[in-house]
Amino acid sequence: MLIAIAADLHDNLANWHIFSNYLKKQGINTLLFCGDLTNEETLKQVRSDFKGEIFLIAGNQELYEAATAEYLPQTHLLGRYGVVDIAGLKIGLIHEPSYRDRLCQEEPNLNYLFYGHTHKPWLERNNNLFIANPGTLGGVFYKASFSILDTDTGRLELKILETI
Repeated sequence: MLIAIAADLHDNLANWHIFSNYLKKQGINTLLFCGDLTNEETLKQVRSDFKGEIFLIAGNQELYEAATAEYLPQTHLLGRYGVVDIAGLKIGLIHEPSYRDRLCQEEPNLNYLFYGHTHKPWLERNNNLFIANPGTLGGVFYKASFSILDTDTGRLELKILETI
């Protein structure tokens, strides 16, 4: 199973459309979004374009109300941080790296921890935990990027939007 991981769209709908078309072509039906989608119009556009399941973390720049996300089908707003179980993997989601220690203490058996906020793509391994930032889908300060996780192989790949 392939899972898309993205963060920091910051209302860049042009990039969103390229990304969502890629997801459709790849048959990806699960999106983990690590915050800063930003406004309600963007949230509704994302939900309209992407028919799969979305697990969404609230970033520090969100302008939509939590109730908006909660009534959208297959959209799971996890608050400032949360954990999802997908294909036998325990995956933590945060926006700011400052939530890392808190979540790791509450959920010591995570397989992956994804975050946003810094916009800088990053991958590290801490014992059996992979910690990664997919970068900024909005292309703010860095090239627009996202990640794909293959749950069957454990392979995590960074994708640069302009090369897909």
